[in-house]
Amino acid sequence: MFKKILVPVDLAHFDVIEPSLQVVADQARHYGAEVCYVAVTATTPGAVARTPEEYQQKLEAFARERAKVHGQPVSARVITCPDPIVDLDDVLVDAIDEVGADLVIMPTHPPKHLDVVIPSHGGKVATHTRASVFLVRPQQD
Repeated sequence: MFKKILVPVDLAHFDVIEPSLQVVADQARHYGAEVCYVAVTATTPGAVARTPEEYQQKLEAFARERAKVHGQPVSARVITCPDPIVDLDDVLVDAIDEVGADLVIMPTHPPKHLDVVIPSHGGKVATHTRASVFLVRPQQD
């Protein structure tokens, strides 16, 4: 059913994305799908890397490690933009089309009252792409 899974990744917040990575591994194995890990960053130095090229190297290493978990082909793509916080949703929608993903798996937060004013990234992505979007909430203690 699914051939290519796009996974938005923020290497600076591994604890936030970690629960969704198990879902990615399960779905990739189940469907025999390729997994494309995508990160969006600014051109200025950040917490993870000083340059987009360094971030790309780290994302590729991350993707190779994840491939050991699910055993499916992987790719890694770093996209730069002037303001990743503002542009994230639009950049992800473009990336979904560019890589030909038919499934997006991404972490999300529990619903909050502010979602009416500031919608979640996953919700916005889901309304602007033809790909299926699987949102993974954090584990409840």
